[in-house]
Amino acid sequence: MSRTIGIDLGTTNSCVAVLDDKGTPRVLTVDGERTLPSVVSFAPGGAVEVGVAARRQAVTNAESTIFGAKRLIGRKVNTEDVTWFAGLAPFRIVAAPNGDAWLRIHGEPVSPQEVSAQILRRLRSIAEASLGETVTRAVITVPAYFDDAQRQATRDAGAIAGLDVLRILNEPTAAALAYGAHRGGGAQRVIAVFDLGGGTFDVSIMVVENNLFEVVATDGDNALGGDDWDRCVLEHLVAEFQRQHRVDLRANATAMARLREACEEAKKALSTEKQTQLRLPFLGADDRGGPINLDRTISRAEVEQLTSALVARLEAPCQRALQAAGLSAAQIHDVLLVGGMTRWPAVEAVVERFFGRRPSKGANPDEVVAMGAAQYAGILAGDSDEAALLDVTPRDIGIKVGDGRFSVLIPRNSMLPVRTRKQFATSSPDQKFVAIELYQGESNDVAKNRKLGQVVLGDLPPGPAGSVRVDLVLTIDVESILSVTARELRTGKEASVTIRPSGGLSQREITEIIARRRQASAQATGFELNLPAGAVTRVPTTELTADLSGDASSRGPFEGPEGPGRGGGAPR
Repeated sequence: MSRTIGIDLGTTNSCVAVLDDKGTPRVLTVDGERTLPSVVSFAPGGAVEVGVAARRQAVTNAESTIFGAKRLIGRKVNTEDVTWFAGLAPFRIVAAPNGDAWLRIHGEPVSPQEVSAQILRRLRSIAEASLGETVTRAVITVPAYFDDAQRQATRDAGAIAGLDVLRILNEPTAAALAYGAHRGGGAQRVIAVFDLGGGTFDVSIMVVENNLFEVVATDGDNALGGDDWDRCVLEHLVAEFQRQHRVDLRANATAMARLREACEEAKKALSTEKQTQLRLPFLGADDRGGPINLDRTISRAEVEQLTSALVARLEAPCQRALQAAGLSAAQIHDVLLVGGMTRWPAVEAVVERFFGRRPSKGANPDEVVAMGAAQYAGILAGDSDEAALLDVTPRDIGIKVGDGRFSVLIPRNSMLPVRTRKQFATSSPDQKFVAIELYQGESNDVAKNRKLGQVVLGDLPPGPAGSVRVDLVLTIDVESILSVTARELRTGKEASVTIRPSGGLSQREITEIIARRRQASAQATGFELNLPAGAVTRVPTTELTADLSGDASSRGPFEGPEGPGRGGGAPR
């Protein structure tokens, strides 16, 4: 059986690793590069470049060179952070029929899953070239605070890339594995993993004892990362350029791409230097067509002032995670840094001040997640048994009640697997069925949360309001798969639904994408591309088994065939 690779699919950079014959994780490289820029460029003729080659086209082919796809995957187009990203990105972000954020490339709609699949396919080819064998299985990491839709969308991207994704693993958990937090002897230790990458931030509190990792709390911000530091500097320089020269660079995609790249390089330089120089000749043109150059010194202090609001956002998730774990900062034994933005001095200073201790720097923050994923792949394959993982739910899960309120049944940070039970009564006389809608999120307003699905129990026995009772049981397994059963207590009649998170693409759509890629490859190379057998056999689909009294799908929530109230009033 071929080896299983570990992949850190990052916002800015991605990385792939594998366990060697001695059980030690190692990063796989190509041309000496240990990380791959998460950039994909689509040429008009159909050719696709990934990584460094794609990043070189960010200036000449800005509208079709995609970066930051991780910030869009599994997200709705109308969310606040997607909206601001769309306002600055040189490529077009559009709404899919279901409201997901997609991209328009050369006039055609493309999902973020397809873009991410290009990166995963490139990482897979790097692994195959390095190992000299076919690779079809992977463990892929995601931020701990990713919701179910984002996790499933990542799994779909793996399927499109021809990978059998054995597990979607939380990045902080992977990092803790790679740091070797479980090798400190049998004594119990409490660690905090502070993970600030290119596009996301999360913090996890773990208890490690006798080779067992128990995640007790997690929190974060899906819209905070190194890209935001770049954006703050970029917006400041664009506004400054407009004041000085009366030229709006936002109307010039090429100029914006050059300036964005310069801002990122300046940030990297300022993580170790006090100041650096920005030199961009012919960045714009005056009203007579003459060239306007950008040549200015920028200091770390200036960038820290511009990004102070971003740094301030780091403490609240840390505080919430500690509160959820029932711990104080003084009870944390170690703080592990993950993600390239943790190199920024102001970020490290916040971590040290908040937790009251210097964080550990025992691993490369750009590689540690992929190495941990490779270690976990070894555990799944039976090649290693040195650690076991216990994880938690990242978001509240509950149901819609009354006039649109969200009732939490499984609180976030519940240990997996988890099971809960709740009873409901009918809300109207002779109610014919109940339709229970399931949501995931943090808001009391159910409309602001993500709908997971619904279970419908029909053919209820007649009776006065409140006389018919329904027992609802929710179970989430270690793969974050939610199973729901509704049973009417008097007759024992049941309806059940298994909800595997939807990433926005159906299995049919994924199969069509793979078929198109296969055809395009055959046309380009003159031979058929042979995908691994069963490449999409693990793609989850929603399974619904329910006894319905009519077609509930065409009616509104908690409405029966005879209208609101009589058909399927809300649980109370």
